[in-house]
Amino acid sequence: MEQMVRVRQTHEDGTATVIHVRQSACSGDCHKCSGCGAAKETMIFRAENPLGARPGDLVVVQSETKTVMKALGIFYVIPLLLFFLGYILGDRLWSLGGLTGGIGFGAGLALAVVYDRKVAQKEKMTYTITGFGEESLLESLKKGDNSLD
Repeated sequence: MEQMVRVRQTHEDGTATVIHVRQSACSGDCHKCSGCGAAKETMIFRAENPLGARPGDLVVVQSETKTVMKALGIFYVIPLLLFFLGYILGDRLWSLGGLTGGIGFGAGLALAVVYDRKVAQKEKMTYTITGFGEESLLESLKKGDNSLD
């Protein structure tokens, strides 16, 4: 997963503090779609800096896809699987498919919360600066991609 960020500060350990401003789905043009009221969210995090980016540079940061996909599986797939399993078993055994499906979904959410508190916080997301913003923007335009996503 890649995102465009700005370097805020560099550190002697080879990392940099970067800042990313998340905007709403309408890119902050809320007046165009009757105003969603979504506020901009600012994220500040550290990234490995093998390219020697300096404060003020616009850079591309890449995160590990494996960690993101694992979290997606835990938070979305497991509760849905337990819902359907609970529904099917409950419907066939006791004719209470809706109730047992809800219990299965709740159990899946509980597992996700336990996973987040015990395991996910130990596995830190690692970010690495992989390029400078201007170069990546030019490459995207050459390929015909006009978005900054």
